[in-house]
Parts: sequence; C-alpha cells; structure tokens
Amino acid sequence: MKLFCYFSLTFSMLCAASAWGQSSPSRAASVFDSLPKTKEIDQAVISPDGKQVAYIVAGELAIIPVGSGASRSIAVEGKLSLRDVSWSRDSRQIAFLADLAGDIPAAQVFTATAESGAPVKRGEIKGYAAMPTFSPDGSRLALLVVEGIPRIAGPLQPMIPLAGVIDDKVYEQRLSTIELSTNTLTQVSPADVYIYEYEWTPDGQSWIATAAHGSGDANWYIAKLYAINSHSGEMREIYAPKWQIAEPHISPDGKLVAFIEGLMSDEGATGGDIYVVSMSGGAARNLTPKINSSPSSLVWTGSDQIMFTQNVDGKSGFSTVNASGATVQSLWTGEEFVGASASASLSRDGSVSAVIRQSAGAPPEVWGGPIGKWRQLTTVNADAKPAWGEMRNFHWMNGTTKLEGWLMLPKDFTPGDTYPLIVNVHGGPSAACGSHWDAKMMGFQSAMNYFAFCPNPRGSYGQGEDFTRGNVKDFGGGDFRDIMTGVDAIIKQYPIDTHRLGLRGHSYGGYMTMWAETQTSRFAAAVAGAGLSDWLSYYGVNDIDEWMIPFFGASVYDDPAVYAKSDPMHFVKAVKTPTLILVGDRDGEVPMEQSVEWWHALRAMNVPVRLVVYPNEGHVFFKPADSRDYFVRGVEWFEEWFGKASAKP
Repeated sequence: MKLFCYFSLTFSMLCAASAWGQSSPSRAASVFDSLPKTKEIDQAVISPDGKQVAYIVAGELAIIPVGSGASRSIAVEGKLSLRDVSWSRDSRQIAFLADLAGDIPAAQVFTATAESGAPVKRGEIKGYAAMPTFSPDGSRLALLVVEGIPRIAGPLQPMIPLAGVIDDKVYEQRLSTIELSTNTLTQVSPADVYIYEYEWTPDGQSWIATAAHGSGDANWYIAKLYAINSHSGEMREIYAPKWQIAEPHISPDGKLVAFIEGLMSDEGATGGDIYVVSMSGGAARNLTPKINSSPSSLVWTGSDQIMFTQNVDGKSGFSTVNASGATVQSLWTGEEFVGASASASLSRDGSVSAVIRQSAGAPPEVWGGPIGKWRQLTTVNADAKPAWGEMRNFHWMNGTTKLEGWLMLPKDFTPGDTYPLIVNVHGGPSAACGSHWDAKMMGFQSAMNYFAFCPNPRGSYGQGEDFTRGNVKDFGGGDFRDIMTGVDAIIKQYPIDTHRLGLRGHSYGGYMTMWAETQTSRFAAAVAGAGLSDWLSYYGVNDIDEWMIPFFGASVYDDPAVYAKSDPMHFVKAVKTPTLILVGDRDGEVPMEQSVEWWHALRAMNVPVRLVVYPNEGHVFFKPADSRDYFVRGVEWFEEWFGKASAKP
C-alpha cells in the first residue's frame, strides 16, 4: 500500500510541477486550446409515432418536432444534469433521470408530458440508476438500480481502492419498478443477479434481459438471456450463448427474441451477428451468417422484420433482415458516423428515425426523418468549423487480407513537403475507427501538421465476425502486421518523413504500442495510454478477467504459453523507442501496475521513458483538465522526439 501511494503522489506532483513550471504554453498546448469546442449530444430518441425527438445536450433535455417547429426545453428544480430519456408507447410522455450533486451516486426519476407541463418527480435513488422505460400500458416505470454503490457503475469508471479486509462484496444492478399511481419503488429481480440490458414484453408481464451472477464488470462477458417476471422477479433462462450478447429485443407478437452475439471486448461496444431465439427457449438461429459487416444495434419494425445499424468497412449503414427467411437488404451506407447513443432510434414502424450525425468535417447534430433522407433538427454546434485537414477512408492489403482505416492529412498539406505520421491504434480490440468529429486526437494531430492514421486491423469491427475473431490466440501477430503494412502503404502514397513516425494508443491500443516497441524500432517515439505489459500479472489484478477467455481460449494459469507469445514483457530487451506512459491510478480494466511495470522495465533497459499517473481517474479520464493534459502531453512527447530525429545527420 505504501508503494502504491508513493507512485500516485510522486507522479502526480511531477505532472503538476511540469505544468506550473512552464513560462508560456507549448506549441502543442496553444494549438489544442485553439481547436473548436463543441457540445456533446448524449442522446437522441424518436417518439414511437415518429413525430418528435427527445435529445440531451451536455445534460440538458429538449424535445423537437421531426417535421418543423422549435424545440422545447425541459428542466427540473436545481438545474440538475439529465440523462437516459425514453418515450411511453403512446408517445405522450417521457421518462428521464436527474443526477444529484455529490461524490456518491444518487438520482431522481421524472416523467413529463411531451406537449407541455412541468416534470413530475417519481422517486429518488440512493445509488446508481439507469434506463427508465414505461410499461406497455404506461402504468409503471422499470429501471436499473445499483443500490448503495459508492461510485458510478461501469468498468470505465474509477474503481474503489482496495483497503482493509477484502471480501467478495458485489453491488448488483437490479430491475426495479415504480408504480406511477403511487410512486412506489420496488426492487424486482433477484439480489444476486446483475442485469445489463432489458426490454418489456408486449403484455407488460415480463422482461427479457441479459444477466449474470456475480460481479457486473467482469461477468458481462458470460451473461445469458433470461425472461424475468415483472412482478415476482422469477427468472427463466432462454439462451446461453457461446460468445457475448447484447441488444435483446422482443418481437411485436412476443414470440421471438432478437439479439446480437459475437466476440466483444468491451461492454457497450457492440458487434456480431443477429440471432433470434424462441421466447420459450431452444436453439438460436443466426440471421446474418457471413455478413461482411458488423451489426451494432437492432429494432423490430414488424412481426418478421428487423432493422439494424452496422459498421460496413469503416462506414455507417442501415439494413433490414427477415426473421423467417434471413433476407438482408441494405437501406443506406455513408462515410460519416451515424448513430443514436449506440442504438438505432426508430419509430414503431421503422419509417422515421433520429440519429446523431457527424463526420471529421461536420460536428455532431441531431437529424430526423426517413433513413438516409434525414433533416437537420439542431444547430447546437453551428459555429464549430474543422481546424484540421481532409479525412480519407484508406484501404490497403496485407497479403490476401483487405484492410481499411482512416487517414487525416495535415492541416496545411503542401505537395512536395514531407510530414510526420502518427499511428493511432484504437481500443478494444473489438471496435473500429470511423469518420468522427475528433478535435482531441486526429484533428489535433492534423492541426499540428502531422498525418494522422487510425487503422482497423483484424480484430476490428466492419468486415464480419470472422475478421473480428482474426486475432483470437494471436494478439500482436496478424493485427500488428496489418498495422505495419498500412504504414508502409501510406509511405508509398504520401510524403511521409520516415524518421518522424509516432505510435500511440489507449487500452488495447496501449498494449499494441508496448508490443510494437518490442517488434520494431521504426518509431521515433511512442505514447502508451493504459497499456498492458505483462499478461501474467494482468490476469491477477484486472477487474474484467472474463474477457480474456474468449480471446485466448483458456486462463493464463491453464495455458500460459498462448499468453507468453503475445506478452510485451517477454521481449522487453528489444525496446529502444522513447516512451511516454499515461494511466489513471484507479483503472480497473488495465490497472496502473501494468504501466508501472513497463516504466520500470524500460528504465532498467536505459530507454528514455516517462510515467504520468492521473489520480482518481479510471480507464477513461472524466476530468477536463486531465483529459487536456493527456492529449497535450502526448503530442509534446512526439514534438520533442521528432525534433531530435530531425536533428540527426
């Protein structure tokens, strides 16, 4: 415990001293601070009748007509931050949550009429709450509640530090109901089961849900599909998947459940194939076998038709599939990113949708209308203009494997000049780069006059399940070669200064950065965020260890060899690349100790290295000052070592 505190305090003090000691901002800091600021659109949900969209911008809720007309703001007393809005089946009401101020999670539950009237408080939760939804008849609300938890639920949040006698205390997320006639809150699902996602059955007597016993963060990877009585909480298993499952939705006639099953490395980052199973249980049918894309969300738009969003070769897409004959029909594909809080938001018949639309060249706004024929509904980011170069969808080959990613040109690109190239490896690995409005990473790098590259190697979404499973038992193998052949392809086509190549990433990207350093000395500098350096020690200290079994086939104790061949620490003596290491001290997904191990090893190898630990941060940095420091410090590191590379004869 003393050693932990020493590292936390020492490196936090070094970070602060470095910032305070600067007489003037660095070029990187000045460029970062000059980039356009935008408001985050957290959610956009269309009413079942397709006439209105409820959306949340930076905690503020509003409703706007899809056709024409002004928006109407909805606020609660105290101007609390609002989230998780949903519609009643008759499109007349909305439900939402209001977070109370303080370090311990607490929330209030509200409903409001869509047309007018003040919000009505329905309950107060001491703990974390999420996903309020109306019962089909509108008489009850269901919501997920983690009672008494001292932090926001979820694996990305700062974990609770270990102290004292360690037991098996688990905070379970339970399905609860609020009877709207009396505002009575009742916990319904069993106390020893963690519920991840749910949906009411058409008769309102049950829910379908994904759930698992034990730790919520770890056991999402082994969750099963259940039917849960909405009064008694009695659970009945419907389906036990081979892989991970998400997006459970029941057909309008209540007979079938559709869901997405696939190899997923992170809760909330969905991709796989679409399956259906009978509500009574039995074998599931794959409706999209060998589809050359990655479905990410779905809704039923009829008794036999499912509409779904997907990643198609790095682009966004909408398609339909029949539950009976499995006929897939593409409706729309575009290079920009189109989503609605990770889920498709469609009217009851699927004819109208609400999306949050954005690209590298256009900031996020809410759009509504028929798929592919949306009309822009908001102008919350109308003043934001891109301050970076052009984004291109870049394709290349690694042998017979076709690959793609996204390449952003330098802001002031001039043919004939040469430029640095930063390779940004995404997290996951079950994820994908896309054309997003990105002022912090690729936009920032382009504004610094770098080329910025975000590849989608095997293991990524966008080319079907076989491609996503391409790095199973092969971390750092084919995926690493995919990235490096992408770098080679860019160098052949663009004026890259090969002495000024940089590599960075976070989570899986941090692992790949550490791994790449053991395999090549081509990079002048590297930045590893929340990187994984030692599979053996990682297995014993992370909070989500169940994710590793599908990727490696066994635990590190049962098959250490499959981990060892992908372990950066086994090859650390080959590292020569100057490395900056950044991590939150309460990261549960890739704990701080992994970064400390890499820092310690590189110091022993006399490799230039710096470690920065951010206090009270988790796997994602939520404090604006820490987020700014994370990105600015990374580019400053590249600036320093690119300068030294340029100075060499």
